[in-house]
Amino acid sequence: MSGEPRTKLNRLLRAWSQGTVAVSRWLEGRGAYQQLLHEYEKSGWIERIGQGAYIRAGDTVEWTGGLYALQEQVKLPIHVGAKTALQMQGYAHFLPLGQGGSVTLFGSPGTRLPAWFSRYDWGAKLRYVTTKLFADDPDAGLTTTTLGTWSVILSAPERAMMEVLHLVPGKETFEEASLLMESMTTLRPRLVQSLLEQCRSVKVKRLFMFLAENHNHAWVRKLNLSQVDFGKGKRMIVRGGRFDAKYKITVPDMDFSLEESVHSA
Repeated sequence: MSGEPRTKLNRLLRAWSQGTVAVSRWLEGRGAYQQLLHEYEKSGWIERIGQGAYIRAGDTVEWTGGLYALQEQVKLPIHVGAKTALQMQGYAHFLPLGQGGSVTLFGSPGTRLPAWFSRYDWGAKLRYVTTKLFADDPDAGLTTTTLGTWSVILSAPERAMMEVLHLVPGKETFEEASLLMESMTTLRPRLVQSLLEQCRSVKVKRLFMFLAENHNHAWVRKLNLSQVDFGKGKRMIVRGGRFDAKYKITVPDMDFSLEESVHSA
């Protein structure tokens, strides 16, 4: 391969961050149309990992490199959420992440993962959740984390904790959510306040405050709960648990002081 195709390839590789996927739309925007991509693939410069998705030959690409393409190139409203977002920001270090672990992504209702992303073996189990939890402002509580020369969008700890509670009790346990909340000592009360006011789930808001108060976090005292709509009626998280009269939820009967001593040991 020589001449213009080689020149285009060199420009393409300079713009293409290692460890990431490139989709056809992004590649075509840089002059690499289908016939040229086929030539690059045949020459061993790139590898196709699914319909319309490529990696640099010999490159090691993890799920974050695929997610980067979804967010930056395809512009899908999908982000890292819940427990995975907490793990990536230094929380929940006692929980498994990565190879053989589980990765939780959140998206807006109606947003589907492309087949190349959902079918590729990333070495981790993917869990994709669509929700209207913050439908009035889908970007509320989102942040970015840098991974080498590129970054991905994920939930800040305040939002991620609420997403964990959204998954209780069906996909996450109350006990694990309580352990995670125990580590939330430095949440920003202003952001917590904003998210509580925007959150559409009565269950999430009640569970969030119940756990935060039971773990006696200092930032709780800076919240104005009179501005938060906690809904009406009772909510049952588990059957046969104990009823909390303040937040009108039935939760597992557990000793929080014992949990804290075991976790800190």
